[in-house]
Amino acid sequence: MSELTGRDGMLPVGSAGKLSSGWWGMMATVATEASLFGYLIFSYLYLASQTEQHWPPEGLPKIGIGGLNTCVLLVSSVFVWQCERLVRRRRKRWAVASMAVAIVLGVVFIGIQLREWRHHPYGISTHQYGSLYFTITGFHLIHVIIGLTVLVFLLIWTALGYFDEKRCAALRIGGLYWHFVDVVWLFIFTTLYITPFLF
Repeated sequence: MSELTGRDGMLPVGSAGKLSSGWWGMMATVATEASLFGYLIFSYLYLASQTEQHWPPEGLPKIGIGGLNTCVLLVSSVFVWQCERLVRRRRKRWAVASMAVAIVLGVVFIGIQLREWRHHPYGISTHQYGSLYFTITGFHLIHVIIGLTVLVFLLIWTALGYFDEKRCAALRIGGLYWHFVDVVWLFIFTTLYITPFLF
């Protein structure tokens, strides 16, 4: 019974080892969600290549703010990865700090994204580009919020000492989802901020 609970006997921490059923479940989730974003990005590129109007209609995107948000999200991924490494080295305080920084950076990403939304002269129903832009970035923002929720739980469980070098599958699984969110953003950034300069 003690093998199935945390050090204080309060919280299940999953199976020991590198992989678990949760890891495979997360891989299936990632594959499904990647397909969704793949369809959206394909739709964007197809319509951009077929339209006779200027794309985007209001002029080229501001690549600086998108680049800043990309850096913020990528750095947050580094801190999530570092948290697991620190847990494995039994440096709990630094692990907690690392995860906290990742969460703060995720919140900063959301703030920048919302600010960018407010400054666009178009909405989701203005034209095809607006619909695709807000749908793609909106779906991604939802995934970021879900990812942050996962990271908050991992932060709490790390602070409570429920993970160690042998039992940290939840950190690996939650980190996998967050890294997926970051990788998806790289494709979104390339599609929405870079490809318009090519059309």
